[in-house]
Amino acid sequence: MKNIDELKQILDNIEIQMQKLRLILEGGSLTPASKKNNLSEKLGSLNQAQELENEKVIEGVFDGQKMIGPDGKQYSIPANYVSKSKLVEGDILKLTIDEKGNFIYKQIGPVDRERLVGKLVKDESSGEYVVMSDNKTYKVILASVTYFKGTEGDEVVFLLPKGSESQWAAIENIIKQ
Repeated sequence: MKNIDELKQILDNIEIQMQKLRLILEGGSLTPASKKNNLSEKLGSLNQAQELENEKVIEGVFDGQKMIGPDGKQYSIPANYVSKSKLVEGDILKLTIDEKGNFIYKQIGPVDRERLVGKLVKDESSGEYVVMSDNKTYKVILASVTYFKGTEGDEVVFLLPKGSESQWAAIENIIKQ
């Protein structure tokens, strides 16, 4: 029985590698689709940073990994918050920096999302996990993969911003193979 399970795993890995090869042969790439979200347009509509009594409040746009403020500054977001909140590119966030220097993020403007299904693949050139669906690949936050105990070949339910191209996907769930 153990040998059969091992053979199935090897076949799954071969199938994933063949999907990667077909994607490249058809003119695709294992690198994510080019980013077409218009960050500058969204950034222009944000409120400027406000200094309150003992805290600073900044609004920004999530770019897939971090928040970009209205002044173009980048603010790191803990990966577990990105993963838990299932943030997608284009979401509007509010960052409050309190008097002790703590960063407190809150999602204040989620964009419409679409739900897709794909395969979890490890990009051999970078060693990072990506989700492959419809001959496109999307980067994912490693914290999401580890939270769901994902491994290469697993089926992934993921979220993208509706109606716009995205480099990053938010993992909603992983279905073990």
